[in-house]
Amino acid sequence: MALEFDDSNFEAEVLNSETPVVVDFSATWCGPCQQLSPIIDELAGDYEGRVKVGKVDIDNAQSTAATYGIMAVPTVLYFKGGEKVDQDVGPLTKAAYQEKIDALL
Repeated sequence: MALEFDDSNFEAEVLNSETPVVVDFSATWCGPCQQLSPIIDELAGDYEGRVKVGKVDIDNAQSTAATYGIMAVPTVLYFKGGEKVDQDVGPLTKAAYQEKIDALL
């Protein structure tokens, strides 16, 4: 199951993480986000212990969403060493996310 990130824990969980982090910026009212959600949860299980995988609800973490210029959801950001290294806008296939995550490792 994916972790939940918000304005209060984003720095500690993502920016200060020892491992790479994949963050799905989404919203409850977003259809494509709901379709992507089970894939994100699967990836969290597949990479457990090697990569943190989590979600940010943009309505509950507006400051974090604004910091990263999130204009459309779903947007997936990839962090390594506290720095954003890649991003995808719109839902992709699980295989496409796996390729991006494997590149972080």
